[in-house]
Amino acid sequence: MFSSVKTFGNQQYYALKKECQNKKVLFEDPSFPDNNDSLFYKSQRVQGVQWKRPKDICDDPHLFVDGISSHDLHQGQVGNCWFVAACSSLASREPLWQKVIPNWKEQEWNTEKPETYAGIFHFNFWRFGEWVDIVIDDRLPTIHNELIYCHSNAKNEMWCALVEKAYAKLAGCYEALDGGNTADALVDFTGGVSEPIELSEEDYVTDENKRNDLFERVLKVHSRGGLISCSIKANSAADMEARLACGLVKGHAYAVTDVRKVRLGHGLLAFFKSEKLDMIRMRNPWGEREWNGAWSDSSEEWQKVSKSEREKLGMTVDDDGEFWMTFEDFCKCYTDLIMCRLINTSYLSLHKTWEEAVLRGSWTRHNDPLQNRCGGCVNNKNTFLQNPQFVFDVKKPEDEVLVCLQQKTKRTTRKDGKAENLAIGFDIHRVELNRKYRMHTLQTKVSSSVYINSRSVFLRKEMKEGRYVIFPTTFEPGLTEEFLLRVFTDVPADCCELTLDEPPRTCWTGMCGYPQLVSQVHVLAATGLKKQDAEGGADPYVIISCEGKNVRSPAIKDTLDPKFDVKGLFYRKKPGESIVVQVWNHNVIKDEFMGQVTLAGDPSNLQAQHNLQLQDKSNKKSTERSGTIHLVLVSSSTLTGI
Repeated sequence: MFSSVKTFGNQQYYALKKECQNKKVLFEDPSFPDNNDSLFYKSQRVQGVQWKRPKDICDDPHLFVDGISSHDLHQGQVGNCWFVAACSSLASREPLWQKVIPNWKEQEWNTEKPETYAGIFHFNFWRFGEWVDIVIDDRLPTIHNELIYCHSNAKNEMWCALVEKAYAKLAGCYEALDGGNTADALVDFTGGVSEPIELSEEDYVTDENKRNDLFERVLKVHSRGGLISCSIKANSAADMEARLACGLVKGHAYAVTDVRKVRLGHGLLAFFKSEKLDMIRMRNPWGEREWNGAWSDSSEEWQKVSKSEREKLGMTVDDDGEFWMTFEDFCKCYTDLIMCRLINTSYLSLHKTWEEAVLRGSWTRHNDPLQNRCGGCVNNKNTFLQNPQFVFDVKKPEDEVLVCLQQKTKRTTRKDGKAENLAIGFDIHRVELNRKYRMHTLQTKVSSSVYINSRSVFLRKEMKEGRYVIFPTTFEPGLTEEFLLRVFTDVPADCCELTLDEPPRTCWTGMCGYPQLVSQVHVLAATGLKKQDAEGGADPYVIISCEGKNVRSPAIKDTLDPKFDVKGLFYRKKPGESIVVQVWNHNVIKDEFMGQVTLAGDPSNLQAQHNLQLQDKSNKKSTERSGTIHLVLVSSSTLTGI
């Protein structure tokens, strides 16, 4: 992973450190100076800030004191509980924090060789499809010799303050971390994909089956190393950080630090009875103010759990901001849940392996309006189809597909201010199996994401075998920005951008001819088919042929009345040439022909559903093998019509 890390601002950590060691000076970062430009982009919110190095703040500074823990972090004077909550989750995952804090042993203070210390650190964050290495110096903002932003329980533990400074540098300044998004930080720490779930919008409280399914998903994400956060939505400014009677705080991000099925009972009874309770543990970044309901730290419910089970859970009664709840109470109290999945692409893993397609694109304007690639959402009917288009295949009868669209984050400076995210989203349309040119008419929409002004949007969808086109768009037309599209499937999806509007004209088209007609054949179903050599069902599939080009549908298992719903698109040089639709029965040894329909000449007059007889090519026993195939044939005389 580290071989592909990109330097930020062309600052090479090891070269800069060696230079400082040779000169016997401490590093001072010119790109993130110790002044207000690094603190604020609007106005000076905090007065009397002094930038100090760790050795001037405390004795014997270290990156880590007694290891790294989610209990280390406490939020400071900037409203970045979202970042601190993400850091709390990160601290519980050693493989993850070692990516963010690379070579931490080499970066740690060496008390035996103090002359090697150069006041320079570096951290890695995932941004817009690549890992970025951020170099910082160790000067930290303080007031009265106390850190004013993120800090640890131990005054001489510096990892969280230094990680926060590197993240602030990436964002532009500390103030840019005020009021951010936990999902963004989780992705930046992992390179994963964040799935937001609105608990208040779904019926998780009363629908036990739905709640159980969600718990299994949360448990799977946690057990496979993912990071999770949650919050209670604040509907007004007055609601922000308002403490509820149950002890929870509105408008405040909590880190999920554990997810378990907790065994109830004591001794052997617990094992024979096997009663388990779905439980989830959270931590308040403030390090205090906990849930005070059932299963809170000192509640009597814990008497139902054996001492050994409580020890396995790390159960304490300290006011440290960490507490357990039942998942049912969790769904009642919290409104938003964010799961950051670590997408496993390793073929050596025992867990599910995903195939990842990463594509970069941009919404752009052009002097020729037809060449614009910023058409806005589908509400803008005249321009929607001008958006970038990406095609991918689902190659299994049904597959879970994950799609994530991310817009490029704008750097925050005092000059430019904090740039707002665009409202973005995407639609997915099912298209012809042989589609390889851009769409110019809308087809069947199978799904769409929400449109929201967040850095990324996510969709998880079970999709049937076929070919699909994704339209990543801004909500409003005419807006420009770069974006990153990530598509995850079980088998390679051959995802790529559709850039051509029509077949290209080459030196060969003058001799061989150029398409004069575009025809779309849509086969819906076949009825009344007969099994040829044995009783029972068949495994029929359709082949659509035109001018030597074929489109083949997947086989439908064990049926004589298949619902195909398969489309083919043909750019035809010879409008008089026939289009042939054949039905075959799939067989392990040799496929069996079941009949065909021949559409002779220019079929532009067939604009609706037709019932045509299937006939055996040999014209023998046609009464036994005939059936009815339902066709929809759409034709166009211009290439831009399909």
